[in-house]
Amino acid sequence: MPDDFLIARNPDEASTLPYLVRIPLGEHGIVLKSKDTWPRTSKVYCHRADAWPEDADVVERIATRVCVRRGAAIELVLDRTKESRSQFVLTHVKGREAIFWQSARTAKQARPAVRIPTARAAGAANEADTSGPLEIIVDAHERYAWRFSHQQVSTRAQRLDAGDYAVELDGRVVAAVERKSLEDLSSSLLNGKLRYALAELSGIPRAAVVVEERYSRVFGLTHVRPAVVADAIAECQARYPSVPIVFAETRALAQEWTYRFLAAALREVGAEGLADARLADLTPAGPVPDPEPSTAAVRAWALAEGLPVSDRGRLRPEIWDAYRARG
Repeated sequence: MPDDFLIARNPDEASTLPYLVRIPLGEHGIVLKSKDTWPRTSKVYCHRADAWPEDADVVERIATRVCVRRGAAIELVLDRTKESRSQFVLTHVKGREAIFWQSARTAKQARPAVRIPTARAAGAANEADTSGPLEIIVDAHERYAWRFSHQQVSTRAQRLDAGDYAVELDGRVVAAVERKSLEDLSSSLLNGKLRYALAELSGIPRAAVVVEERYSRVFGLTHVRPAVVADAIAECQARYPSVPIVFAETRALAQEWTYRFLAAALREVGAEGLADARLADLTPAGPVPDPEPSTAAVRAWALAEGLPVSDRGRLRPEIWDAYRARG
């Protein structure tokens, strides 16, 4: 039978992870710094701790039913009716070790139960070859660029003045998407860089910013005040309404949204150009003729000229001819 699962306050006040958890695995257990006491709404980030303090300020002590390691995960089942099952996942993010504490609920939120479709997006056919894939231009400076491996896409690296992914029509960029992680979004909002990027994107016929995260995670930020970031997002949307900021929940869904947005934008801009060309081929109608004067206006003119007219009814044809002949 494993020991109890312990949660205590982190005595290191300078740490951004306010809790310590002791996992009853092995002879001496495993101690981690934790951002929260349980993964309720999202995954909880954890980091290795040096040791369990002798005078630990214990917040919770729960009996453990199961604690076993399976592959890269530590399965934990606590002896209580609610919030009993969870796991600690050992992984790497950008080459660095990372530990996430998750439950079945938060794992489902992080990986929504959706299947990315492989059907071609409307408007994704190559203009020159209707059977060819959509060509997406990837900014040459884009790090860890999307490959669009699930979509019928060909990519070409090229320097873009605005955005990270774009499509061209007749050699001109007609749609672009700026890609952001949540951390990159918050930092670029606070240092002002995103506003300049939105100003550039607003000059493109179709443009958007896509974020690889849920909007709710904005309010879980710890290095900045969440309300400040939320206000900055709202201000940017109000200032640049033609460039939406879309939260696409995961990297895969952000890539899928970008693919379909660029395809739809290419179709719409192409249709607008075709409509403009067709309108230009129509015969000009010429200037609009002046409207016919009312009977009352002609009668008033005739009386002012001393011409005999009746007080009511229709005017004689020669009165109308005289009115028109006046020039």
